Amino acid sequence: MRAGEARLSIDCGSASTVAILAWADGSASALSFDGAPYLPNAVYLGADGQVWTGHRAWQTAGEQPPRFVPSPRRPADDELTVDGTRVEALEVAAAPLRRAAAEAERFAGGPVRDVRVVVPAGWGPRRRTWIRQVAHRAGLPQPRLVEAPVAVAEHLLAIGVQLLVGSFIAVCDVGAGAEVTVLRRGPAGFEVLATLADPAAGGTAVDRALAVALTGSRDVLDDEAGGWAIAQSVRAAKEALEAHPAVTVPLAGQAPVIANSAMLDEATRPVARRVAQLTQEALAASELTAADLAGIYCVGGSAHLPQLATAVAEHTGITPTVVPEPQLAAARGAANAGAADPAAAVIEVPVPPVRRAVAIAVPGFASLALIGQCLLTAQQHSALTVHRWVSLNWGEFTMAAVFALLTCLAAGTVLGALIAARDSTPGTRTEGGKVSIGILAAVCLGAAIASLYAVVASQYFGLPVGPFLRWALWPITPVVVMAVGVAVVAARQWRAPHGGWSALLAAPTGSVIAAAGGMALIQYSLTADRWPDMVLWIDIAGRVGGLLLGVGVVMALVAPLMFRLILSAPVAVITAAIVSEQAAGILGVIYAAAVAVWWAARFWTRILRPTPPAAGQSAVVLPAGVPPGGGG
Repeated sequence: MRAGEARLSIDCGSASTVAILAWADGSASALSFDGAPYLPNAVYLGADGQVWTGHRAWQTAGEQPPRFVPSPRRPADDELTVDGTRVEALEVAAAPLRRAAAEAERFAGGPVRDVRVVVPAGWGPRRRTWIRQVAHRAGLPQPRLVEAPVAVAEHLLAIGVQLLVGSFIAVCDVGAGAEVTVLRRGPAGFEVLATLADPAAGGTAVDRALAVALTGSRDVLDDEAGGWAIAQSVRAAKEALEAHPAVTVPLAGQAPVIANSAMLDEATRPVARRVAQLTQEALAASELTAADLAGIYCVGGSAHLPQLATAVAEHTGITPTVVPEPQLAAARGAANAGAADPAAAVIEVPVPPVRRAVAIAVPGFASLALIGQCLLTAQQHSALTVHRWVSLNWGEFTMAAVFALLTCLAAGTVLGALIAARDSTPGTRTEGGKVSIGILAAVCLGAAIASLYAVVASQYFGLPVGPFLRWALWPITPVVVMAVGVAVVAARQWRAPHGGWSALLAAPTGSVIAAAGGMALIQYSLTADRWPDMVLWIDIAGRVGGLLLGVGVVMALVAPLMFRLILSAPVAVITAAIVSEQAAGILGVIYAAAVAVWWAARFWTRILRPTPPAAGQSAVVLPAGVPPGGGG
C-alpha cells in the first residue's frame, strides 16, 4: 500500500503514546515500539543534545538520572529544566511524536500526510495550539485534532456497538489521570455535553499509593536520583497484580518487597471512588441522570483497575463496560474519524412488523363506520318550512374525526419508519427524521379529513358548516398539538425510543374497538324505533355502549392491566349512567380528551422522561481486551 493512502492517529497521553496506522480499505495496525504497542513518554536528554525515547531512555537514565524527564507533556509556557539547564519544552514534548512519525513512515514505506492527534475534551484553545506546535516540531504535517471521548465513541460504532441517534453515553478515560465525558449522538456526529477531569484520579495516583505502601515513604517518587526507577518497578508490579495474587518488586537501593492484590485494592479504592464521583458530576452538569445513558464505557491504560467498575456501578446503577484494548480505543477511533465508512454511520432501523397495519386499519374502519352511522341516522326537523335543524350525535361525529386523525398518524409513523429502514443512503438512515415528516404530514391529512367530514355533513343537511367544524376540529386540537411536539422531538433526534417510533406511537387498538363499538351502540339506542317489545333491549344496548365507551377511555389512559381493571368499573358505570341524547356529545369529547392524554403520556414517559432501566442493563457487554501496557 502507498503511504499516501494511510492515516496516522497518535494518542499522546501523560505517561505513554500509542499510534494507529489505518488504510483506505478499513484495515488498521497498532505501531510497535521496542516490541510493545505503546511508547513510554519518558525522554532522556543527552549532554550532546541527543534525545532518547522508549526503553533506550530508561536504560540511559541510570547513568545520569537528572537528565531524565518522565513526562514531557506540558504547556509551552512552562519552564523545563534538565540537570540545571533550561531546555526548550517543545523539543522535549515532540520527541514521542517524532518517534511515532518515524515508525509510521517505516511501516507505510513513506511519509504519512493524513495525521490525527487525540486531545482531551477539556483542552482549550491554548493547549490545542500548543499540541499543534509540538506536532510541527516533530515534523508532522498539520494534524487534525480529535477529542478523545469523541474518538472513543466513533470506535464503539466501528466495533458494532449500537448507539442510536439521540442517545447518550459516558466515557471514562482513566490513564495517568481521569477524564469523564458525557456525549450525545446527533445526526452529524457526537457532541460533548460535559467533561470533568482530575489528574489525581488515575494510574499515577495508584502508583504513588502503592509505592508508599511498599516503601513506607511518601516522598520516595520525588527523589530525582531513584524515584523514577521505583516508579517503573511499581508500575510493572501494578500491571502484574492484575493477573497474579502477589509479585516481588525490586526497589532501587532497597531490598525487594512483596506486593499483593490487597495492597493494590487499597491503593485503587480512592481513585475508583473519585472516578465514580466524576461520572455523577458530569451527568449532573449535562442535566441528565444515569437512566438517560445508553452505556458507560471505560478506556485508557488504567481502565482495568480493580474496583473501578464496582465503584461506578454503585454510584450510577450501571455496570460500565471496559472497551477491548482500552489503551488503543481513542487512537483507533481517531484514525476512522471522518473516513468514508458507511457501515459506521448506519444505524439499523427496525422494520415495522405487519401487525402495525392493524393500528391503521382498525381506527380507519371505525371512523368510516361512525361517520356513516352518524349521517344516516340523523333526524332532520323543520318549522313552517323556514327554520330547519338536525338532531345529530355530535359525540359520534367527534369520535369519527378522532379516529380519522389516529389512522393518519399511524400510517405516517409506519411509512416514515419503513422509508428509514429501507433507505440505503449512507448517513441518512435515521428513523426519527423521516418519522417526523410522516407525523407532520399525517397531522395535516387528519385535520383535512376531519374538515372534510364537516363540509360533507353540512352539504348533506344543507346547514351552515360552522357547528360541524367546531365539533370536528376543536376536540382533536390537543391531539394535534401533542403529535406536533412528538414530531419536533423526532426531527431533532433528541431521544430514539426503544423499539422504534412505529412501536411507540401505535394507538391502543383495544381502546379504539371498545370506544367505537360503545358509541355505535349508544347511537343505535338513541335512534332505533322503540317498539314496545324492544324498548328494554334498546335501553340495555345503550347502557352496554356506555360501559364499552368507559372501558375504551380507561384503556387509553392507563396501560397496566391491574390499573385498567380498577379504573374501568367506576368510569364505565358513570359513562353508562349518563347515556342520553344530551350527553352523547360530552362522551365523544371525553374520549377525544383521553386520546390526547395518551399522546401526552407517550411524549412524557417514553421520550422526555423514560422509565429507568434495571441496574446494569444499560451497557453493552463486550469481550475483555488485552491488559493495558502503560499509564495512558
